Amino acid sequence: MSTYIYGIASSAHPALPDGMEGIGEPPCVVRVLKHGELAAIVSDSPEDLRPKRRDLLAHQNVLSEAGAAGSVLPMRFGSVAPDDEAVVTVLGERADHYEERLRSLGGKVEYNVKATHNEQAVLHQVLAENPDLRAMVEANQAQGGGSYEQKLELGEMVTSTVRAREASDAVEVRRALEPAAEAVGVGPEGTGWLANISFLVNRESADGFLAAVDELRTTQPHLELRLHGPLPPYSFVDPGPAQPAG
Repeated sequence: MSTYIYGIASSAHPALPDGMEGIGEPPCVVRVLKHGELAAIVSDSPEDLRPKRRDLLAHQNVLSEAGAAGSVLPMRFGSVAPDDEAVVTVLGERADHYEERLRSLGGKVEYNVKATHNEQAVLHQVLAENPDLRAMVEANQAQGGGSYEQKLELGEMVTSTVRAREASDAVEVRRALEPAAEAVGVGPEGTGWLANISFLVNRESADGFLAAVDELRTTQPHLELRLHGPLPPYSFVDPGPAQPAG
């Protein structure tokens, strides 16, 4: 049976609770594999592993439990090795790298910030800052909405202006929050948000980061910010031997 990897820790990491359960149905018992100064937190891996809600939560729970007791390099869901021996072998081969990462990420957590526009608020702001665009809107309104061509031209101009504002606001989100973080990782682009940024934050100074988020909400009310965290520092770990599950 394949071996599922939750994370990597120091071999001196405090023991996990006896009988702790992880992914699978029925749940697989979590165990620890050690090699030198390192330990891998693992369990058996179901053959039909899929990102089901129950397993996603189990993965997160194991990491939360382990992370509360000491530094852990979290693996993303679906990290699988052929067997225990393969995991131990890689711990040995990449010992220097993992030990450096554990030292670097010790005492740090990840916060993810996704930003979107309040559409009505940003539209009012764009019109207030762009006299030519505002004049065009007012002229169309005076003509009962304008012709089809005028409406089309206006719509294209508004869309272009809002997209430019999205780009500048993404820069502003990073600029405002980066000073309160140890490192920054830009996540993949996606529909529905203008910025998807992960911040590595010292656990002891997390209040300062959260205060910076609140200040950004106050100074930029046209932005809607979704904050997730504290999380294990997924975005700042080289996953090493992990292979995505089929």
